[in-house]
Amino acid sequence: MKAGTGAALLAALALAAAGCRQAPQPQPQPVDPARHDRFFLWAGVPPPPAVARARELYILGGEVRRGGPVRMTPMRAGPPRVQTAAVWLTVRTERLDWDGRTWDAVRAMLARWRAAAGRLEGLQIDFDAATPGLDRYRAFLESVRRELPPGTRLSITGLMDWSANGDPAELARLAGLVDEVVIQTYQGRHTIPGYADWFRHIDTLPLIHKIALVEGGEWAPPPALARDRRFAGYVVFLLKPSRQPATQPVAGARGPRQP
Repeated sequence: MKAGTGAALLAALALAAAGCRQAPQPQPQPVDPARHDRFFLWAGVPPPPAVARARELYILGGEVRRGGPVRMTPMRAGPPRVQTAAVWLTVRTERLDWDGRTWDAVRAMLARWRAAAGRLEGLQIDFDAATPGLDRYRAFLESVRRELPPGTRLSITGLMDWSANGDPAELARLAGLVDEVVIQTYQGRHTIPGYADWFRHIDTLPLIHKIALVEGGEWAPPPALARDRRFAGYVVFLLKPSRQPATQPVAGARGPRQP
């Protein structure tokens, strides 16, 4: 072999080896609302300027609280008047035993919001469904589908460990019931530590999914998102300005099980 040929071969092998090395992972950066166009907007939170150009808004309209008679408590004085963004009416619930009066209140609120908003996308149920109890949550969502007006889209929130620990059969059934799931990655004002471990198999989740980030929390996209065909973007949870330092969350707190 000629010297020149050997040098060229060595150079080619070096380039191939460099191409096989994993690209360095991006460093986590604070979540800046100005870089996003989908937001959770809760009662009492002043909207930042980025909301004016939002593509989608998930707006808390009511809560169904545990304890006492089941009923929906309105969280706004009236429907939002949004003309450009698609709006989701979010109902935060701590219980699944909704009765007829609760559903009457939800349908009436949907009608008022549809009349006031330029585009009412649908209803979002915000509930912390434990991964081992997905069958019970699915049964509730089947009743939600029956009670919703025809053509109303349905969004739900979910936990990070669904793709790691969820029953594949139950997740597939959920995919036939809901239009999307928005996966929460934070506790309080902070991103949950170790979130990348929960997303190792996010590309296997059989539902269209978005990822909820908390304003100011640290985030770097997990590698699996690059191959995730059902990932539909980020939603930023907006916060009230903080006057006191918030406590950092403990990894694994609020119990998704270990991946």
